[in-house]
Amino acid sequence: MNSRLQNKKKSHSTRCRIERDFLGEMPIPEEAYYGIQTMRAAENFQITGFPISSFPKLIRAIAAIKKAAALTNQKLGLLPEGIAKSICQACDEIMENKLFENFIIDLVQGGGGTSTNMNVNEVIANRALELQRRCKVEYNWVNPNDHVNLSQSTNDVYPTSIKIALIYSIRDLINVMTKLIEALQSKEKEFEDVVKVGRTELRDAVPITLGQEFGAYVATLSEDIERLDEVCSLLREINLGGTAIGTGINVDPRYSKLVCRELRKITGLDIILSPNLIEATQDTGVFVLLSGVLKRTTVKLSKICNDLRLMSSGPRVGFNEINLPGVQAGSIIMPGKVNPVIPEMVSEVCYQVIGNDLVVTLAAEAGQLELNPYLPIISFNLSESTRMLRNAMITLAHRCIIGITANREHCLSMVRNSLGIATALTPYIGYDKAAEIALEAFERGKSVYDLVMERGILSKKQLDKVLSPVYMTKPRCRETLLR
Repeated sequence: MNSRLQNKKKSHSTRCRIERDFLGEMPIPEEAYYGIQTMRAAENFQITGFPISSFPKLIRAIAAIKKAAALTNQKLGLLPEGIAKSICQACDEIMENKLFENFIIDLVQGGGGTSTNMNVNEVIANRALELQRRCKVEYNWVNPNDHVNLSQSTNDVYPTSIKIALIYSIRDLINVMTKLIEALQSKEKEFEDVVKVGRTELRDAVPITLGQEFGAYVATLSEDIERLDEVCSLLREINLGGTAIGTGINVDPRYSKLVCRELRKITGLDIILSPNLIEATQDTGVFVLLSGVLKRTTVKLSKICNDLRLMSSGPRVGFNEINLPGVQAGSIIMPGKVNPVIPEMVSEVCYQVIGNDLVVTLAAEAGQLELNPYLPIISFNLSESTRMLRNAMITLAHRCIIGITANREHCLSMVRNSLGIATALTPYIGYDKAAEIALEAFERGKSVYDLVMERGILSKKQLDKVLSPVYMTKPRCRETLLR
């Protein structure tokens, strides 16, 4: 049965129609909604293995722009009602994730996104023809350029679609970050009474609670949600109506404001028109800014994962302060070994995002005069960064953070044996005396507490207060402790 279906599908796909352009003729699969421009691009750009259908937010964003343009052109009397209606219906289908198998070209391409724009134009045109009960490629009735792309250029459609897609991607990322932060907040509360040794430069420092450490993670990631929100507000500014280089050639003077209004209705986003369409057509600064914020987030996130690996190191001869949930066997040769694979994976994602940021930076810098032709690689890297970060954060929250447990007694014993607690003595005996005690405690293998008692520097009652692990994790009044 499966073999017959495969053969039937294969024979169906070999039936072709012939399409022509000024470069010549090409066979196109009969069932395809794309046309000759798409086929040429598909042959020219076989780069990443990821067709634009792998980026559904981008495709839906372009379809929304095409619909907004059709409605605007109809209102301006530039597009007959019947054609506009069929274009809008085709766009609605695409926004419902239909026809996606027809978006076949690689996202990384030359031409500043022209191939992507034409792929969508051809699919919409041929589907609109079907809706009018006509045959594909009867472009005299619905034309990819003259009708679907009316009042537009790739140079205003493509950057606008990237911005819309990125806004949706960032919103998804923020939702996931919020859930990760909530998981960290839960651990902050759970571990608020777990006192452990703080460390600076991997050396013993003053005590801290495990809850305070997780609270710091909450704060640092929460800051970046604010930064992402700020970038989203900047991405709302678009250059629709600027057409080729921002001057608005071949566009009705009323078009820009009207199409923005329609796009706001379709997307639900507070789209605004740039005050200078020439600048907006050539500028890629907002993409650099977004990439920088994503890099900033990944630097913080990878640092958190490094901390988790250190705190869980061991379990017998490492820090062994926390236990990460075991999710898989860690070694083929060492029985019973479990590795911190989730934090490691997250750090790998972070390294990729940092690398993507360099690509975005170089591509943005390489723009010339009125246009940056490298938007496809910018789009690819920003899409990859947001998608990988989203997936990594989901995995980190659900397969690591929520399952972390603390080794409370072990943490407390290390605090009591730490030389770093000598810091708490300095307000009472001075820095030099405290340093002398810390050094002697190290050399003699004694605890700071026992050495102070041995010397009779403070009474047991005073020392119990001064070197109380809980008291050392927050500000305190010196006079109160010595009463």
